[in-house]
Formats: sequence, C-alpha cells, structure tokens
Amino acid sequence: MSRSVTIDDVARAAGVSRQTVSNVVNSPQIVREATRERVQDAIRRLGYAPHASARRLRTRRSSTIGVHLNPYTGGISGVVLDRFVHALTERAGERGLRVMLYAARTPDEEIRRMADLSDGGDIDAVVLTDTFPGDPRAEWLIERGLPFVSFGRPWGADDLGAPAHHWVDVDGAAGTAQATRHALQAAGPRVAFLGWPRGSATGDDRERGWREAMGAVPGLVRLTSEEYVANARDAVAAALPQQSLDAIVCAGDSLAIGAHLAAVAAGRPSLPVIGFDNTPAAEALGLSSVEQLPEQVAAGTLDLLLGSGTSIVPRAAEPGRAHVLVTPRLVVR
Repeated sequence: MSRSVTIDDVARAAGVSRQTVSNVVNSPQIVREATRERVQDAIRRLGYAPHASARRLRTRRSSTIGVHLNPYTGGISGVVLDRFVHALTERAGERGLRVMLYAARTPDEEIRRMADLSDGGDIDAVVLTDTFPGDPRAEWLIERGLPFVSFGRPWGADDLGAPAHHWVDVDGAAGTAQATRHALQAAGPRVAFLGWPRGSATGDDRERGWREAMGAVPGLVRLTSEEYVANARDAVAAALPQQSLDAIVCAGDSLAIGAHLAAVAAGRPSLPVIGFDNTPAAEALGLSSVEQLPEQVAAGTLDLLLGSGTSIVPRAAEPGRAHVLVTPRLVVR
C-alpha cells in the first residue's frame, strides 16, 4: 500500500521549507506569488491533500461554507439550485472545505441563522442565493465582514464598475438571445416571449435578451405568466387564437411546459417552444432549453472565495475581479 503524500514531500518537490508549504495552504496571501505558484504546482502534481480536521484545529476556522436551502415548493424550478449545491459540495471537498446547508423562510430569518452559525464558529463564509434589489442579507454580511459570494448579481448596483461584493451569475440575457436567434432562423420572424410579471430582476434580464435579438421589429408579442405550468398554459391558450406565432421563447422551463401543452391542445404540437434551465422535465418532453451550467457557477464561486489558495480569507471586491459571469448554452432538441 503506497503511503500518503506529506507536507515534507511537497516542500522537497518545490524546493522550499516545510513552513512555506504550510503558509501557502493556510495563509497564501503572505507568500510571494512566484513561490506560491511553485508550491501549488507541487501540491497538484503530487496530489497532496492537507488534513482538514487538523487544519481547522490549528487555524481555529471551520473551513465550512454556509448555503441557504430554499423551502420545498414542489414543481421543477429548484432543479438548477440543487445541481449547483451538489457541484459546490463536490468541488469544495476537493479543496479541503465543507458545505453546510441551513434553512430559513425569510431574509430576516436567514440573517439570524447566519449570525448564529458565524458566532458559533460553524461557518467561515456564505454563498447567498436568490438575490434581489436591496437585498438586506448582502448588506448585513458586508457590515459583519463575513466573506461571501452571491449566486446572483447585486441587482440595482454598478456590479461591474463598483461591485459591492463578489458575485457569480448566469448571463440570462445571453441565453434568451441565443434561443431567440435560433427560433428566428429555424421557425420564422414571429417569436413571442413568455415571461414572469415585470419586476423580477432575473426575468427582466432574460426578456432583455429576447428584445435585443428581435431588434426593431414592430408588434412584439410579450406574454405573462406566474411560475406555474397551469398559468402558462392558460396564457398561451388565450394568445394563440389571436396571434400568428412561429415560436415561443420562455423565461423558464415551467413556462415552456405550459406553453407546449397549450400548443398541443390548440392543434399545434410542432410549435417550437424553448425553455430556460434545461430541466429533466423539458428533456422528457423534447423541448429545447437554455442550460445554465451550474457546475461552472460552483467553480466560479469557489475561485472568488478562495482566490488562488485553499483558505477562505476576506478580500475586497475589486472592479473586474469581483465577479464571474457564466455564458449559458442552448440545448436544441
């Protein structure tokens, strides 16, 4: 049985002292960049994995990231977040970190929960989900000085030129623009958009991509539905007799499934309907959909939390280096 790689093995391979390797693992910001990169290269080549529990005792850190678990509401809308949490947990483990899920029904309750976990030493950082304009959770975390990254941009702020905090997001406008261009080429010029009621930051962003891809076409058809299959079915069923549509691009897969059911009932089962999220339900029905690539979101989240090291350290949100914007891809069926 081969022995495990030790910190001394890494030190010899990198040509540095044992303490330098320890510094790179636990406090990478104090090590010169060239030395740090040489040690990290040796760690990767040798497959060295620091003992997580020993490191937690030594640094008095939990090496744990807290993530909010959304209440179960049924339906299909939670699939993307589930995939993200799974990918985050898997990739965090590869970097010697853990993920702790916690539940809360409201932003205020979540703030109290984060305070309890932070004060008890249970978490060193947080990943926020479901961000919205004026999010009090982000404001509390900034004031508290607790490192965090949000899955969702800080809506309403200049999140590129003057970022309030680190964030990762999927470029929703790019996704619906891809879907719309495909529909225009494959089906025809009358491409409608089925979205949520205006005021949803994510939904408005996805609508923007459709509008930009459609260009200055008169008489754009914008349909509205809440995030329920039955509501979407009713909205499209009411519109089809009045509109001559070639395709429908939707803000989410729940809406796309409802639109497809309405098209089938209206005798137009081949009407192209494109969703967003690429859930198993959309795949089962043969609907094209925009894939958010949550695994890339998870990788970007950890890169922002850890930088080039393996420890969570507070870092300022610098313009151009405070975000990761993932470009989704259209899956055509």
